[in-house]
Amino acid sequence: MSAEGGNRAVIAALSANLGIAATKLVAFALTQSSSMLAESVHSVADSGNQLLLLLGGRRAKQAATDEHPFGYGRARYFYAFIVAVVLFAVGGLFALFEAWSKWQAPHPIEGWRWVPLAVLGVAITLEGYSLRTAVLASNRIRGPQGWVSFIRTAKAPELPVVLLEDVGAQLGLLCALVGIVLTLVTGDGRWDAAGTAAIGLLLVVIAVVLAIETRSLLMGESASPSDVAAIRFALIGPGVTSVIHLRTEHLGPDELLVGAKIEVPGANSAADVAEAIDAAESRVRAAVPIARVIYLEPDLRRAGDPPEA
Repeated sequence: MSAEGGNRAVIAALSANLGIAATKLVAFALTQSSSMLAESVHSVADSGNQLLLLLGGRRAKQAATDEHPFGYGRARYFYAFIVAVVLFAVGGLFALFEAWSKWQAPHPIEGWRWVPLAVLGVAITLEGYSLRTAVLASNRIRGPQGWVSFIRTAKAPELPVVLLEDVGAQLGLLCALVGIVLTLVTGDGRWDAAGTAAIGLLLVVIAVVLAIETRSLLMGESASPSDVAAIRFALIGPGVTSVIHLRTEHLGPDELLVGAKIEVPGANSAADVAEAIDAAESRVRAAVPIARVIYLEPDLRRAGDPPEA
């Protein structure tokens, strides 16, 4: 569900951004507004980012190889990190540079003065559709979590990326709208430059947040507390009396590695231990279906072992 919803949100965002980018570029050509240019580059960068997310999802489906025995699930994290870099460099830094240039040599909006307002109105509508799609897809999987918690803890990167991009796009459009309106009213092009600078700062902040979150996923995050508790509970059963220690790590958004040392009765035969391990693995997979790679080490509890949680 999360992958399907994420792809739907990415495709909706890509469709909106392609149309918006073309419209903004026409508006810039007609008016020479720096806010329009910054927003054009922003939309082009966002379109490229959505293509990167789709590419990451495709690469993550490659079968495991000898060189990558756990598969390519983390490709989705890698491409999400590249999205953050692109957003920072292409979107944020370019907008800040353009704002500085316009501030140094301000000029009023030229030519078709009404065009930027019409373009911004269309862009806000299309971005709102994209944001609505991302919100609806996120609501299906985030449960009772708040939005900040969802973005920080989500293991599938597509929805948080699209959510942040769409929120940033809407705020950026509002900054551009304010800057352009004030420029039209006052004839002072520095308001246009200020709107462009606000867009650049906004994109840099969003890019940094994305980089921090995807960096954590790339380095390897454990399962959620609820999944860890479910795995620990599922391990206990016939032939397994306790869990000595448990480690989990996401190999991708939909694949979890589980390693555990489990206590087995001392009198059990090797066949009994093997049967208990097989049964424990089946219980774990039934409780947490994304737990696809499981390694269990049978042992006896000794003095000094941590108490069972």
